[in-house]
Amino acid sequence: MLDHLVGLLKVRVLKGVDLAIRDLRSSDPYVVVRIGKQKLKTRVVKKNTNPEWNEELTLSIEDPAVPVRLEVFDKDTFIDDSMGNAELDIRPLVDVVKMKLQDVPDKTVVKKLVPNRQNCLAEESSIYISEGKVKQDLVVRLKNVECGEIELQLLWVDLPGSKGV
Repeated sequence: MLDHLVGLLKVRVLKGVDLAIRDLRSSDPYVVVRIGKQKLKTRVVKKNTNPEWNEELTLSIEDPAVPVRLEVFDKDTFIDDSMGNAELDIRPLVDVVKMKLQDVPDKTVVKKLVPNRQNCLAEESSIYISEGKVKQDLVVRLKNVECGEIELQLLWVDLPGSKGV
């Protein structure tokens, strides 16, 4: 049953920073995270351009080469307004998982990614080992909008019985 999956990706949507104003003085933002046909979303935070969600959304990963898409919306009565989007390349995280590092001291940074034209990073991102698990902290700059960043943490979960990475 799990043979088409390589693992789970837990996406912790921490907070938004300086998000765009889409209502009169503020916005009612929420985040949609999707990969393939999967689509998950956070709760709406009313009247806040610096919202704190701290919500964990779990995606089933079949192909790590497929980017995770993130989109922020302003909740409205009829049509929700876009507040920007970003793509996350999870291949660097999966590359660290493939190393199968054992007995590594907690909080050991294995790889650092820097912002460039090919990614949506707003600042350097570290992939590290925490309690035996591979995690990545990132701040992404939203595209197709005048301002806004989203702070996230990714956590890879191997599945027993899956084909693995």
